[in-house]
Amino acid sequence: MALASTLPIYRVTYELLQVVTRITKDMPRDYKQSLGNKVREECVELVVLIYRANCSRDKRHHLEELQERLQVVMLLLRLSKDMKLISTGQFAQTVELTDQIGKQSSGWLKFASSPAA
Repeated sequence: MALASTLPIYRVTYELLQVVTRITKDMPRDYKQSLGNKVREECVELVVLIYRANCSRDKRHHLEELQERLQVVMLLLRLSKDMKLISTGQFAQTVELTDQIGKQSSGWLKFASSPAA
């Protein structure tokens, strides 16, 4: 078992957390406390789920929850863009990262669900 912090999915997810933390600090106060905090909390939970999946024998539950929470992050970021709380460029940056996380988690889930795992 590799250290969770050395996994490519962990690095991309941590980068997403950094980006989200940077872009939410510039939101208006009302949205920073509600929407900004929620998206940051969900990103932290993504990192935690990667750690849990890495340590667990049965990774499927954690990976399925990771994919579900990733959808929530994507929804919150789209809402932030539509409400003009973040720029299109910032949104594009987060979309690139969430796509990478989605692809890597799908591959990991597929492997974890195979008989070889």
